[in-house]
Amino acid sequence: MTKLLFRLNGVPEDEADDVRALLEQHQFDVYETNSGRWGITTAAIWLRNDDDFEYARSLIDDYQSHRTQQQRQDYEARQQRGEIPPWFVRLQQNPMDHLAVAVAFIMILAVLLWPFLGWF
Repeated sequence: MTKLLFRLNGVPEDEADDVRALLEQHQFDVYETNSGRWGITTAAIWLRNDDDFEYARSLIDDYQSHRTQQQRQDYEARQQRGEIPPWFVRLQQNPMDHLAVAVAFIMILAVLLWPFLGWF
């Protein structure tokens, strides 16, 4: 019986390609489903043989932990080089964007709390 191995919804294409290559390298019998015309179904990689699931899942988990470390190091290096400005610099560059988000947040919060606080 087939088993869901890896969801592809919201996964960057380079990560999905790496997972596909990893599974192909280890010769797992898998197939892939897409998210459909309207994008509401599960795009995923499915494993045909249940007996291989634990090993395949451990390979993917190892890959993802390595990728996480690599992405963090890349982010920190970009921060140190100044490619990613700190939050207050972004606030100074686009104050109206931050103000609009804050106003929208306050309005949503007020609408949600209105029935409980008895505002008229």
